Amino acid sequence: MNKENPAGTAFDVVIVGGALSGAATAILLLREKPDLRILIIEKSTVFTRKVGEATVEISTYFLTRSLGLTRHLNDNHYAKQGLRFYFSNDRAETLSDCSEIGGRYLSRIPSFLVDRAVLDSEALRRACEMGAQLWRPASVQKIELVPGGNQKITVRRGENVEEVQARWVIDASGVAAILSRQQGWWRPNTEHPTAAAWSRWKGVKDWEGPDLAKKFPCFAKACFGLRGTATNHLMGYGWWAWLIALKGGDVSVGVVFDQRLVHWPEEGTMAQRLKDFLMQNHPIARELLANAQWTDGDVHWRKNLPYYSTTYAGDGFSLVGDAAAFLDPFYSPGMDWISFTATCTAELILAQQRGEPMAHRVEKHNRDFTQSYHRWFNAVYRDKYVYMGDFQLMKLAFLMDLGLYYLGVASQPYKRGKVGLTEPLYSTPPSTPVFHWMRCYNRRFAKIAQARRARNRFGMTNHKHRFMFKGYTFNSPSLIPIIQSVLVWGWIELTEGWRTWFTKEEPQESPAMSPNMAMKPMP
Repeated sequence: MNKENPAGTAFDVVIVGGALSGAATAILLLREKPDLRILIIEKSTVFTRKVGEATVEISTYFLTRSLGLTRHLNDNHYAKQGLRFYFSNDRAETLSDCSEIGGRYLSRIPSFLVDRAVLDSEALRRACEMGAQLWRPASVQKIELVPGGNQKITVRRGENVEEVQARWVIDASGVAAILSRQQGWWRPNTEHPTAAAWSRWKGVKDWEGPDLAKKFPCFAKACFGLRGTATNHLMGYGWWAWLIALKGGDVSVGVVFDQRLVHWPEEGTMAQRLKDFLMQNHPIARELLANAQWTDGDVHWRKNLPYYSTTYAGDGFSLVGDAAAFLDPFYSPGMDWISFTATCTAELILAQQRGEPMAHRVEKHNRDFTQSYHRWFNAVYRDKYVYMGDFQLMKLAFLMDLGLYYLGVASQPYKRGKVGLTEPLYSTPPSTPVFHWMRCYNRRFAKIAQARRARNRFGMTNHKHRFMFKGYTFNSPSLIPIIQSVLVWGWIELTEGWRTWFTKEEPQESPAMSPNMAMKPMP
């Protein structure tokens, strides 16, 4: 069903952007109030790929239990088998020499490796099937906000320019962030200057294939689950890479790096630079990508990835997904962010439709998401690229980051239902001590990593160490690995961390290196 509105008449909701965040918000609204007149304006004729292509536990709950996409995910995407991390140093010459962090068995809580173009298309199809009207291709030229009244949206469709009105306008335009930029709310996160290059590849070696098993038998026997359908991370000082298998045989391969710490090669095509960087910096890339080839025309590059908006909603508008903010692809938080922003935006609009006062709700929405973004960044991502190439430090961070996520965040919707998605990460009072704790150990690991590099001790455990984890659940025994990690952290502080206890916090600066220095494996 597709409710038609003549041009120039008012809609209840206009959504700018028809990919997952916009289509999901439409689905949530129409499920609760099927008579809403919703218009989705989508600029593209076909959807393109995003940075990273994996869900985690919160976004899986949202996609399956909130949106009802379980069958689609099972039919068209791979079930994800957790996170895996691989480390190397100058002694690690082959795949089996690299240190590894990952699960020994299959994952307990569902998540998926997704082809975002396929997923976005299915979500949009369902939104239209439920009654949303779609204009595609069409581009928004201007949005005039009228607090408490009808918002005015100027739209170009082909050669025609027309104006539509709606009580609500939702910006789901992704990194274009149309409304945030137009209103002057958009801000770059200059404290985290990351960049990314990525593409789809064919001919990547099979992690579980007989060739690798014969060549590296100890490596093959160490894992009883599936490495190939995990989110595989290759780790280095100031950078990490992902290898994500997609149905149909393609593998998504990308690199994300801190521009202060890594000099990206400047010669050749972007695809060749991507391959050269990986082949020269990590033994696993040299093994798996030896005969692989990127897909022509499917190579992407984004500089200065993170940003945020100083305003997330008002009485008549709301920002969802990447149109509201972007943090970092590491740990795949983007689709969790979609889950929170889409759910809270739908609740905001439905409350107004019920006649509830908006002032307090809008104020809370802005306060919650402002706090969520900045605490999320400071707890997890600030200066993480300084230590992410060190096996020992990343093992501790992985156990605490993931354990606290499982017990305090991912468990909430599974135990409490939809209300768990109306409380953005770090927005509730009980999360405050957890935020301070995570910020503390993240900063300490960064300081210890800097001291290790100064003493040529960084990455000393990156050779032939293997941590095979049994996995977390939502139950209290999952506290045990967290407590054990805290004890190991304490030992590191006493044996070497004391060197940094009284040093001043110094900003990370761009390394003085020649273009070729970053292309060599770092010790």
